[in-house]
Amino acid sequence: MADTKTLLRPRTEVLTRGFDPTLSVGSARPAVFRSSTYVFSSPEAAERAFDLMAGRGTPQPGEQIDLVYSRFNHPNAEILEDQILPLEAGAQAALVFNSGMAAIVTALFAVLRPGDTIVYTVPIYGGTQKLIENFLASWGVKGVAAQAGQTEAIDSAIRSAKNLRVVLIETPANPTGLMTDIRRCVDAAAAHGETPLVMVDNTMMGPAFQHPLELGADLVLYSATKYLSGFSDLIGGFALAKDRALIQKIRPLRGLFGNILQPDECWMLDNRLPTVGLRMNRQSKNAQRIAEPLAKHPKVKKLMYPTLFDDPEQIRIYRAQCDFPGAMFSIDLHGGKRAAFEFLRNLRLARNAVSLGGVETLVCHPKSTTHSGFTEEQFAQAGVTDGLVRISIGIEDWRDLLADFEQALETI
Repeated sequence: MADTKTLLRPRTEVLTRGFDPTLSVGSARPAVFRSSTYVFSSPEAAERAFDLMAGRGTPQPGEQIDLVYSRFNHPNAEILEDQILPLEAGAQAALVFNSGMAAIVTALFAVLRPGDTIVYTVPIYGGTQKLIENFLASWGVKGVAAQAGQTEAIDSAIRSAKNLRVVLIETPANPTGLMTDIRRCVDAAAAHGETPLVMVDNTMMGPAFQHPLELGADLVLYSATKYLSGFSDLIGGFALAKDRALIQKIRPLRGLFGNILQPDECWMLDNRLPTVGLRMNRQSKNAQRIAEPLAKHPKVKKLMYPTLFDDPEQIRIYRAQCDFPGAMFSIDLHGGKRAAFEFLRNLRLARNAVSLGGVETLVCHPKSTTHSGFTEEQFAQAGVTDGLVRISIGIEDWRDLLADFEQALETI
């Protein structure tokens, strides 16, 4: 007889796997375990736990491993890491971190060495770009920027890179929404003699609408602060892989750096996972209904949203790798920075704040906030203009939001 667990769909499995009520006094949902240290069942179990924690061994299927210390692992992290797997198609193992940047930094440090090269798409989250161009460069890691969405240019950058260790993609790009062909990057990396890892920051689309591991990527990275949490009240991050060995390579560094997510936040985030699809679907439908009329508004020079692309390559990529267009779009306003600031100043419902993915609608001016550390050359390369405004649509009634945007536009 087939194991019924193998027949469960993700929306069911996220509520049923990774948690045994008998270990929590019958609680229907996981409790919070705030202990800093854990009692070993035997000296041998302690030795085994430390060997696995340090990467000196490989867990066996079904093996029960004793907990050690909450800097390395704890029940709420283990429950959360197990329960997110069905949401990320193709994932076999996961690690949770105390921020999205912690996930990115730890994953890169696990594989990069001085003399290595990383090819990365731009625009990309400002913190990631600073990490590569300022910090990693000082440690002898060469960063090669490739324009997001420019498939041939990215292929060429991957082919020509020496000592290539990582290809890092953010798609859609932040804040312009440009999309990069994940499968083409995977194919180009596979053809490279050094077989670099392909890592995808999937924060803007996933896990509901884009599935990088199924497209061949090695590692998926998230700022869990955004859609996975959805309420703008905690900071977190994830790394997920189809190869357990890659996660085992990253795990010891997480213990060394001490950047695991704490039990209370893990508990909060775990309770949000079952509603990720519900929230993201509502937000995506809202965004579509709002973006279409705004794209025709006379004060809007250009609106960037996947279903409204006019570039054939962008249309092809979106149709090939996304299920739905998501809840993020950007508008470039006539009148530049003055117009953008007037628009932001006169919003009544949408909130002028950085971050994205919350149930509330958030709007910001990237050039003066999230990407303000760029040089003029970097702004031009990334397509971040004076009039660009990034919009993260929430779950409010779309008609109220549209009316708010339209009245704010009329004040320019």
